[in-house]
Amino acid sequence: MGPAPLRPAQLSRHRPHAFVIVPDAEACAALADELELLGLRKLRFAGELRPEGAADWRIEARLGATVVQPCDITLEPVTTRIEEPVTRLLLAEPPPEPEAGETEMPEDDTVEPLGRTIDLQRMMREALALALPAFPRAPGAELGAFEARPPGEKPPEATPNRPFEALAALRDRLGGAEDAAGTARQEREDETGEGEGEGEPRDGGD
Repeated sequence: MGPAPLRPAQLSRHRPHAFVIVPDAEACAALADELELLGLRKLRFAGELRPEGAADWRIEARLGATVVQPCDITLEPVTTRIEEPVTRLLLAEPPPEPEAGETEMPEDDTVEPLGRTIDLQRMMREALALALPAFPRAPGAELGAFEARPPGEKPPEATPNRPFEALAALRDRLGGAEDAAGTARQEREDETGEGEGEGEPRDGGD
């Protein structure tokens, strides 16, 4: 069990409040299952909760964790060490909506409304989920280099990509078609007797 959510109404606004969360092995295993990880260890979330303005709070912290994920190509275990800064601004009042004609600013994912409690463990889980590598890769794994096959089956022989050979084969086929057409034309001329004597001088006689 980690620390219970904090109640802002019970916190002094005259100083920052330090916190350290180090989940035990059981909590890490549960969080690993939640995030579909193969393993999770050395998880630590530490920082300060600081008063901001009249009623807001700011969290400045650092997240550390060692995660094990399946490679998205080979499914081999991939271990990654995460070290990430975490910043959150908890607003007691929501920011004003932009007026008509004003350009709406992009949503800031570090800003969220201040509730009746501040759940640091939830923030730790969310920060870890955002920091996970989206496409974990084992050393040497490349797209197209892995193909699932039944156990014992040999990989098929690679077919080289030879565009010039394919072009030559196409030309051979076209050339063969032209030769066949010329042969057929010559056979027809031989059968009809056309072309005999063409180009030969005629005997004009005495």
